[in-house]
Amino acid sequence: MPESPDSFYNLGPEQVLQAIESVGFECDGSQMALNSYENRVYQIGIEDEKPVVAKFYRPNRWKDEAILEEHGFTLELNALEIPVVAPLEFDGETLFTHNNYRFSLYPLRGGRAPDLENMSQLKQLGRFMGRIHALGSTTPFEHRPTLDVKHFGDDSYNFLLESGFIPPELESAYETLAEDLLDHIDHTFTLVKTVNIRLHGDCHPGNIMWTDSGPHIVDFDDARMGPAVQDIWMFLTGSRNHKESALAEFLEGYTPFFDFDLRQLALIEGLRTLRMMHYAAWIGRRWDDPAFKYAFPWFNSQNYWEDHILSLKEQASALHEEPLQWV
Repeated sequence: MPESPDSFYNLGPEQVLQAIESVGFECDGSQMALNSYENRVYQIGIEDEKPVVAKFYRPNRWKDEAILEEHGFTLELNALEIPVVAPLEFDGETLFTHNNYRFSLYPLRGGRAPDLENMSQLKQLGRFMGRIHALGSTTPFEHRPTLDVKHFGDDSYNFLLESGFIPPELESAYETLAEDLLDHIDHTFTLVKTVNIRLHGDCHPGNIMWTDSGPHIVDFDDARMGPAVQDIWMFLTGSRNHKESALAEFLEGYTPFFDFDLRQLALIEGLRTLRMMHYAAWIGRRWDDPAFKYAFPWFNSQNYWEDHILSLKEQASALHEEPLQWV
């Protein structure tokens, strides 16, 4: 029987514990939902052992081959002692099924977000990301998508115009603006002629857990092919001067392990724009999930779309600014 979205939305505590025990753990009955919208993720108490984290996969998003490809990537990184949180293996298996729910298990790793004002932390992040990309460049993903203008931009644009979420009086403004943005971004990608490698794909500070012994990197669920700068630009914040200082520190740690093509700096504002468009479409595509209506009640409102269009207008200006420089 295929996975049912309705049963996924109603995944309950008893089903979660039964699934974990089917792998061989003895649960102590405690569980806590963790912050995740795309999947269902829980911290599960285990008798006489440390808790584990269970990830239940959203139906119809990834094929098994794509999930296993992500698992394989993180296990490769883990074998090189790069601090990523890889899935637990049982008899060589990392993906399990119980009552048609697909899930995987992970060790519990706590921590805090990195301090992006701390240049030594940025340099350390650069070292780890350089090592990740060095491995990521050795072979491509076969079953996972590519971060490109079509998948993140064109598909998002078409979905939003056809979905009915954008208020009718704002559709024309959105359509004209989005088309201009996508044309500009596509032209920039063509000029840069970037090389795509295996990426984390969603490397924002919330996916870096910092401890006294250093960072570990979590949640490779969005791993895909794409330009290396995608795993870098979200760590660059604040004024232009601060971004360039942070970039210099990051690349000082990064480049001893992997070369960075400076032309990719011209992609940053385009990637930021694609992320904004994809994020809006992502919420819309998940609107049937009650968790999304609860978490994003402002999404289906006039104010949201007015603000979204205003943000895209700001990106139109940013796209014409000079790229950051490594100084």
